[in-house]
Amino acid sequence: MTDIELGALLADASQAAAYFIDIRDRAALVDAANALDFAVAAANLETADDKDALLDEIAAALAFPATFGGNWDALADSLGDLSWLPAPGYLLLLDHSTGLRESAPDDFAVLLEILDEAARTHARVGVPFWAVLPTASSAT
Repeated sequence: MTDIELGALLADASQAAAYFIDIRDRAALVDAANALDFAVAAANLETADDKDALLDEIAAALAFPATFGGNWDALADSLGDLSWLPAPGYLLLLDHSTGLRESAPDDFAVLLEILDEAARTHARVGVPFWAVLPTASSAT
């Protein structure tokens, strides 16, 4: 995929959602998002083995206000707002998510639902919100 195609895709709010991507595509996505002046944030989930740690990592990555409640509803509200981080679009990278996906599958499923809902919320006003989960390719 060329940089122009990737930029056009990222700019299309109707396509935005939570996606698993090949880790080899991570840098190109970041470059394309930066070229669009998106707010780009990365949450390192390597040591996040439960809901509380997950929420802490996302809150830190996106500089959530101190009033963040630390629960699923607060996460949904914060991701759907982002008024403290004005940008024409958002790219949230959730790095090293495999461990959490395996250790807390129910929490992981809730997270994906919240990320998709945040993308839909922002898309209603034409603002792309992408949440990507880079993973190692299983293809050899």
